[in-house]
Amino acid sequence: MKAIMIMFDTLNRHMLSAYGCDWTHTPNFQRLAEKTVTFDNCYIGSMPCMPARRELHTGRYNFLHRSWGPIEPFDDSMPELLRKQGVYTHLVTDHLHYWEDGGATYHTRYSSFELVRGNQGDPWKGEVKAPEIPDALGNVKGEMNRNDWVNRKYIQNEEDFPQAKSFLSGLEFIRTNKEEDNWFLQIETFDPHEPFFAPQAYRELYPHEYHGKHFDRPDYKRVSETPEEVAHCRYEYAALLSMCDAYLGKVLDSMDELDLWKDTLLIVNTDHGFLLGEHDWWGKSIQPFYNEIAHIPLFIWDP
Repeated sequence: MKAIMIMFDTLNRHMLSAYGCDWTHTPNFQRLAEKTVTFDNCYIGSMPCMPARRELHTGRYNFLHRSWGPIEPFDDSMPELLRKQGVYTHLVTDHLHYWEDGGATYHTRYSSFELVRGNQGDPWKGEVKAPEIPDALGNVKGEMNRNDWVNRKYIQNEEDFPQAKSFLSGLEFIRTNKEEDNWFLQIETFDPHEPFFAPQAYRELYPHEYHGKHFDRPDYKRVSETPEEVAHCRYEYAALLSMCDAYLGKVLDSMDELDLWKDTLLIVNTDHGFLLGEHDWWGKSIQPFYNEIAHIPLFIWDP
């Protein structure tokens, strides 16, 4: 059998039409829900990024052992186990934590992998001169924010966005190997993780009058912004969410076109949600975890 796993980072369950949201534009998630099993009771284990991925690889709670870190020598890694049993495994991702300290050794468990550069604070392009960063952002996330604003200069068109490149590379793998059997493909994008930077076409889905500061990256703290600024940031997240929906649709289209539903497992998941001003907080590090963070979406098609 063939298998495809599409993994998003920071995908909010409560903002998907498939789970009852009535104002975001997510028709392909709705289309997915109508085809697949849509899980109502999926919750986080360990989080955020790499602890959640270690759980996916090993099936064990990461935080019973330690915090953020790599796959360790004693870990049994799911893609590596598949590979040893003759299943070809391929990862395509723009998730920058895979190639930094604390994340390394995950992608090397796959038979092959493609790493797409430029998302968020990825130290991608070398520019000694400091970029122009909106004053309102201050020193949010420090060097990571600097890298983000260098990277944005090289992302002008939709096809330049790391998410677009990741999905198109995943679709290339599907078309190349559609006649083969026994493979597992993981398409993983860092979106809709902050900063909520999306092409203008998706932002235009959420027209609103706004005269506040540049605000597409909230810090993990109590809300101190105005209601107008909070609403604007939610619209920025929604725009990036709609981009995720559009590229999910391209995978669904390919499964329709190539008749893959008959023999291809499809899993669509995420690592955690995110507070967008709910409970007067931003982010994902507020404990105890509210459902906006802990109650996550999951879709599975099993042929």
